[in-house]
Amino acid sequence: MASALLEKFRDRKLAIRILREIRGLNPDRRVKFMHVCGSHELTITKFGLRSLFPDWLEVISGPGCPICVTSAAEIDETIELAKRGHFITTFGDMFRVPGTRTSLENARTDGADVKIVYGVADAVEMARRNPEREVVHAAVGFETTAPTIAAEILREPPENFSFLVCHRLIPPAMEFLLASGETALDGFICPGHVSTIIGSKPYGPLSKKYGVPQVIAGFEPIDVLLGVWMLLKQLREGRREVEIEYTRSVRPEGNVVAQEKMSEVFEVVDKRWRGFPVIPRSAFQLRREFEKHDARTKFDVQVESMVGFAKGCRCGDVLKGLIYPPECPLFGKTCTPEKPRGGCMVTTEGACNIAFRHERPHRDR
Repeated sequence: MASALLEKFRDRKLAIRILREIRGLNPDRRVKFMHVCGSHELTITKFGLRSLFPDWLEVISGPGCPICVTSAAEIDETIELAKRGHFITTFGDMFRVPGTRTSLENARTDGADVKIVYGVADAVEMARRNPEREVVHAAVGFETTAPTIAAEILREPPENFSFLVCHRLIPPAMEFLLASGETALDGFICPGHVSTIIGSKPYGPLSKKYGVPQVIAGFEPIDVLLGVWMLLKQLREGRREVEIEYTRSVRPEGNVVAQEKMSEVFEVVDKRWRGFPVIPRSAFQLRREFEKHDARTKFDVQVESMVGFAKGCRCGDVLKGLIYPPECPLFGKTCTPEKPRGGCMVTTEGACNIAFRHERPHRDR
């Protein structure tokens, strides 16, 4: 099995060498690392990396899917604005994520104007072409996509255009997991895309406060293997710091221009994540000087905050790294990519969706 999987690697010899090095770093105890990136989960699952790791090593998925952690209340806010007759734009994955009772897909079936766009510029152009309509863009994502929203706001979009900002910040969620102790973790594989924006510095306080090693890794199988090896090497050497494996794209300082634009447009606030309680300082909202483009302020939209999970759905436990997707009783039965019951099955970045599509024994159930 392992040999067959390694045939998929572009550099099979290097992969074998790294795996030997990993096995040689056996700490004589179980080790559990977490990654917080949907692209990492896709690489790990698609290439069967978990089956190549030694029995004492576990790499589990965390809250690395922005669509999955968008709360039911935020979906409900978007649906409420659509019901009021406003034109809603959003990205494709957001379209099918369930709110408390329904989804944007169902709202459109019922007559609401909801359109999938490929970028925020497309949404702005729609507002310019329809000056008689209020256009609201549901802005979802981590630090990776927030700069594009900030840049568009600084370019002064039309008066009839506003944002429902649902952006989340990764390091506060990582700290929540460490502080809660619910998931015992020995280290993090930090997200590559997010880190191209924020750099490595925001992760530093976590290593100092909680004594965990961290490695920012790329998305090729070799990147992930090297990230795991670097984490184990830190444990062996007694180091607890942030290292960059993904040096071809990530600098310690990150993208300073993008950071400046985000700081100018957004302020950091406490926010509930789907499957989590309120996480302090874990989300963006528009600063007061830009409130004319803030849909929540502009339209005074308020909905009752609810958990938003289908009965029996364990999406929250998947996001916390407490279980693997097939351990959810709905997985592959009443919950599939065609008929998702939870956000983790909707998007191609969701752990459940990835497991269903790329883990053959589970997919064939």
